[in-house]
Amino acid sequence: MVEPLGAVGVTELYNGSSWTEVNDMNTARYAGGFSGIQTSAILAGGYSTTNVSNAETWDGTNWNEVGELNTARRALNHTAGETSSSALIAGGYSTDSVANAESWNGSSWTEVNDLNTARRILITTGTATAALSFGGNTPDSAKTEIWDGTSWTELNDLNTARHGLGGNGITTAALAYGGNTGRQATESWNGTSWTEVNDLSTGRQEGASAGTAGVSALFGIGYTTARSATSEEFTADNTLSTVTIS
Repeated sequence: MVEPLGAVGVTELYNGSSWTEVNDMNTARYAGGFSGIQTSAILAGGYSTTNVSNAETWDGTNWNEVGELNTARRALNHTAGETSSSALIAGGYSTDSVANAESWNGSSWTEVNDLNTARRILITTGTATAALSFGGNTPDSAKTEIWDGTSWTELNDLNTARHGLGGNGITTAALAYGGNTGRQATESWNGTSWTEVNDLSTGRQEGASAGTAGVSALFGIGYTTARSATSEEFTADNTLSTVTIS
């Protein structure tokens, strides 16, 4: 894992062409799990001066402290969920890589069934009742697991094992891109298997990722050969363009 410069609480919103700073988080951190949209989101876990268990929800203007995770952890990359009222967190790092998962119902976190393989710096995307978890480090992993609201089932692996990757989508359509190995490699998920598609222009790891149903994505910041402020957009026709954080 690339060592960060330090914990920060800075928040920026993207409007399709540029980034704007908005209100900071209450607890500065890095390597937490994030999900949601610009007006309703949740971020849980991460590392401040130690692993943290606290979670915060975003209402479009401010971050608000909410119920804590049962297990403090970091190295999550991404969390499944559509809004601040529903989320699923899986894997991460406590004193070692963990497999345990927790579900958020808008007021509290509940322990649910574990991943089959403990991993950290992985992607979990989808919803709290139908999620996809892939990649990670124990060491570098190509594992893909699907969550049906009750348990995790292993499916076909990524073509390129990696951690620190970006990803987005649902259980039947997802994208995986970047990471520590094959940093430019992008793969598309059709509900059964992964297929390689157009690469990133600039390979990177441990960036911020977002997108819609596996057909569009925004992946930015992170680490290339040095820390980066650039981002790339991926569209349904597999074309890429680069934007820069202002």
